[in-house]
Amino acid sequence: MLTITLLALVCASASANAIQARSSSYNGEYGGGGGERFSHSGYQLEGPITAIRIRVNRYYIVGLQVRYGKVWSDYVGGTQGDLEEIFLHPGESVIQVSGKYKYYLRKLVFVTDKGRYLPFGKDTGTSFNAVPLYPNTVLRFISGRSGALINAIGLHWDVYPSDCGSC
Repeated sequence: MLTITLLALVCASASANAIQARSSSYNGEYGGGGGERFSHSGYQLEGPITAIRIRVNRYYIVGLQVRYGKVWSDYVGGTQGDLEEIFLHPGESVIQVSGKYKYYLRKLVFVTDKGRYLPFGKDTGTSFNAVPLYPNTVLRFISGRSGALINAIGLHWDVYPSDCGSC
């Protein structure tokens, strides 16, 4: 009797795990060593990514800032270079990020589910291409390391927030 009860519990647990779909995944960290760690994990609670600011100089990605819903994250990185800013359309999401690095981040390309290709930086270094592991998931937040430049970047994917009618 005990064996049958244990077997029933194991089967119920296994079927519950099969029903619960996984959605979050991570790619990275892409780049070199050094820098101070940063994470925008708390900002994802403000809503989906709605805009991206990237500061670039002649060789590197110098700094970055991301808007989650209507709230801008803290700026990370240095202050030298040109600041570029891209706003996503309502309901648009980042579904792929590629780039290049060598010691520091040199290029970032954001691709959206609306077919937009948003490049920043210079086309030199070791390539990477990041996509979510699970279907119907989007870029939710970034993390990485920075100092005077962006040393490295990590990409965190999950489902689009369902409670964001005003984003």
